[in-house]
Amino acid sequence: MDRTELRALQAPLRERYTENPESALTPISADGDWRDAGITATVDTWSGPTRAGLHSATGGDGQDACSGDMLVEALLGCAGVTLRSVATAMNLDVRSARLSARSTFDARGTLGMDPDVPVGIGPVELIAEVDCDADDAKLERLAATTERYCVVGQSLRETPRVIVRRAGSAG
Repeated sequence: MDRTELRALQAPLRERYTENPESALTPISADGDWRDAGITATVDTWSGPTRAGLHSATGGDGQDACSGDMLVEALLGCAGVTLRSVATAMNLDVRSARLSARSTFDARGTLGMDPDVPVGIGPVELIAEVDCDADDAKLERLAATTERYCVVGQSLRETPRVIVRRAGSAG
């Protein structure tokens, strides 16, 4: 897809959202349950169920997906799509791209061993190695614009609200 095709694809959406901003509010969701044994949660994904469990650093046996890895994978997917969209909009000829995301977490935080150790993954570094003829200034703009418009990356700025209620309770 080139810049003209992308703009043509998005033009009716932009027009609709300009005329009716409420129509831009797009629901997204995930569902899961405890259908599997052990300290796990099975999440229904577009490609089938994924069983998340304890990371080996917190007592898992390595048989289940780590939700931290799943988060970084979601971030990489979103950033990769955003990067490609931005590169297309900038009319950059990117012949290929290799994407990676890296971070760490301190297991002492999630194990509750030290209240001063944060819970969660540390800063994430997203790396895109691109084969293109763009100069350094354009690559910097590509990175900054991708960071600005990556939905998952921007969503990490706000802590999710957790609600626990009795099954069958309303609201």
